[in-house]
Amino acid sequence: MSTAGHAGGQSTGLCLTEETIVQELGWDDDVDEDLRRRIEDILGDELVDDTFGDRVDVVLLWWRSGDGDLADELITARTVLSGTGFVWLMTPKPAHPDHMAPAEVTEAADLAGLHVTSRIDRRDWLGTRLTQSSSPTPRARSSSARPPAL
Repeated sequence: MSTAGHAGGQSTGLCLTEETIVQELGWDDDVDEDLRRRIEDILGDELVDDTFGDRVDVVLLWWRSGDGDLADELITARTVLSGTGFVWLMTPKPAHPDHMAPAEVTEAADLAGLHVTSRIDRRDWLGTRLTQSSSPTPRARSSSARPPAL
């Protein structure tokens, strides 16, 4: 499924709008330039890089298995996200070098406090949308509740 299309300044599958600030990390000459252009068309602006000094709405992270520890990189990415921000993690498809198994992605995301919400399929890359996990709010015990009988 290709979900990089957009209409009226909003993407149909990437959850981006003109107001979105997207920081790109892990760029190299092997990335999907068509996807990058489409994102910039949606934004009406360029992607920002790692020198951007403010919070961002989305981190677009290009990641290959040889790039290091994915969980550490995702933890770092979370530090620049706004409260409702998310990560688009792009990894090479299985037939390509440096592919990462979906289980590896899920494990790294869990360690970073993120969870998988959707995926996109590009020609050479798989995209995984990772949203920030919200820790459950503990329930307050009702003052009328009795302790269990022993």
